[in-house]
Amino acid sequence: MRRLEHFPNLVTMFFTRAQEKGDAPFLWHKHDGAWQPISWRAAAETVARLATALRAIGLERGDRVMLVSENRPEWCLADLAIMAAGCVTVPTYTTNTERDHAHIIENSGAKAVIVSTAKLARTLLPAILRSIRPQMLIGIEPMRLGQVPVEVHDWHALIAGNHATAAEVAAQADFARGDLACIIYTSGTGGAPRGVMQHHGAILHNVAGCSAVVAEDFGWGDEVFLSFLPLSHAYEHTGGQHFPIGMGGQIYYAEGIDKLAANIEEVRPTIMFVVPRLFEVLRTRISKAIERQGGMSARLLAAALDVGTKRAGGGLRLADRPRALLVDTLFKPKIAKKFGGRLKAMISGGAPLTPEVGLFFQSLGLTFLQGYGQTEAAPVISCNRPSAGVTMDSVGPPLTDTEVRIAEDGEILVRGELVMHGYWRNEAETARVLKDGWLHTGDIGEIDAAGRIRITDRKKDLIINDKGDNVAPQKVEGMLTLQPEIAQAMIAGDRKPHMVAVLVPDDEWTADWAKANGRANDAALADDPAYRAAIQAAVDRTNKDLSVIERVRRWIMADAPFTIENEQLTPSLKIRRHVLRGVYGERLNALHRG
Repeated sequence: MRRLEHFPNLVTMFFTRAQEKGDAPFLWHKHDGAWQPISWRAAAETVARLATALRAIGLERGDRVMLVSENRPEWCLADLAIMAAGCVTVPTYTTNTERDHAHIIENSGAKAVIVSTAKLARTLLPAILRSIRPQMLIGIEPMRLGQVPVEVHDWHALIAGNHATAAEVAAQADFARGDLACIIYTSGTGGAPRGVMQHHGAILHNVAGCSAVVAEDFGWGDEVFLSFLPLSHAYEHTGGQHFPIGMGGQIYYAEGIDKLAANIEEVRPTIMFVVPRLFEVLRTRISKAIERQGGMSARLLAAALDVGTKRAGGGLRLADRPRALLVDTLFKPKIAKKFGGRLKAMISGGAPLTPEVGLFFQSLGLTFLQGYGQTEAAPVISCNRPSAGVTMDSVGPPLTDTEVRIAEDGEILVRGELVMHGYWRNEAETARVLKDGWLHTGDIGEIDAAGRIRITDRKKDLIINDKGDNVAPQKVEGMLTLQPEIAQAMIAGDRKPHMVAVLVPDDEWTADWAKANGRANDAALADDPAYRAAIQAAVDRTNKDLSVIERVRRWIMADAPFTIENEQLTPSLKIRRHVLRGVYGERLNALHRG
């Protein structure tokens, strides 16, 4: 069985694979309605030329280079070229505000910025103007920037003006596994983003561990990946870029979330990295579409979910086998085709997965593996795998060469090469989370008899009511958003007698309800007693499956959905509790007084 080699750095891994693969396709993007490839050989030559050009314009070993771009081939080429030049990549979200960019520029001390489009530059430039840090800006696409206090370089001109070869640049890649590769800023669920220092060995450790899961449980083949999560997030940076490189796979860049379903059918990926929120949405849409079809489709979906639940619960009875055969032969192949027909596994990470969502897709015949990780661990710590027995309430065993133990207070601790060397220019926070080589994750969990990790909640997010009972908010919120009426939720109740919530109604359900009940779908609907009663019914259904201390007694309706733009969601779609408490805190407190 093939194993991943022990590479000294990420640059060497890339150039090794490029030499092996030659003219085989590597990176794909959609242009004029057709998928266009970039070969491994062409990518390697571009990386070599750009790396040499970066040194020629004044960048030195260890300099930080900020990268602001949507997912596209140039993102990968820029990242590899920055590292090949001996510099450090600082990825940033395209959704960042001017303030976010300013913080990262100042904190990282970035000497240069690579930006893809004029549109993204408009938010970035004011942050650059407020700083004395960056000395140069490189535009991937042509852009008219006017008078700016930095050197401006054109991406294509830099590459065309240099003739270094891949072999020459590969031979200069003398970086060690402990050398800094990138600084990835955390999403900042609790405040200003912190720069996580990921070294080459941390990401390589992840690549090797993930490759072992695929090789041992599914077989190492010609892997095809569809990249759609933000590459500025550690999950996609490792899982959607360096992991495919390590496996010699092809990477297709999705056209956007709105075209994701079509892209999946076209690309036919073998492995997909996903986040739970996306699949909560897909679950709702698939269910509604099949319910609208009615007839045999609706009956087969109901049968598939019933059979899947029984299989997960210990097995089928003899009487269930005819229905299982119908589901396996008539229903699952249609679903598989919608996902391209050759999908080995969907790997869910970035946030906790509600078990019902995982079971839904597993029941449809799709292998759904929940993983667990943190940016501070490059980021994958563990992943479910069929050989270890997949359960929807666990995140699987740790990756190879990864130590995990549970502290006395229940906190999950991690040790190994995957653990960061610290937060950039933040010794106090580094000392708080790194102790004697162990990463203190801030997550509460346990390890079951099969060696699988189970997450119960974030340590710092635990709600402690006025009687001292602990409530895990993510569990309750996840169950609330499984109801078709509720799109988003945050609960509160620290040092209070019971739980209260702020709820965002589901747009599609609201439109359907308004039409069915002869109401206008406008702002006045929020005060309609019948509309609120329908949402209360969803809360009541959820409460039936919760303990007394977890039940939501009262709730308010959100002023607007939680979004990245209003800073109530992180770019990785986690809710920012401190921001929501600032907006709704008084109204939530009033629910306890009323």
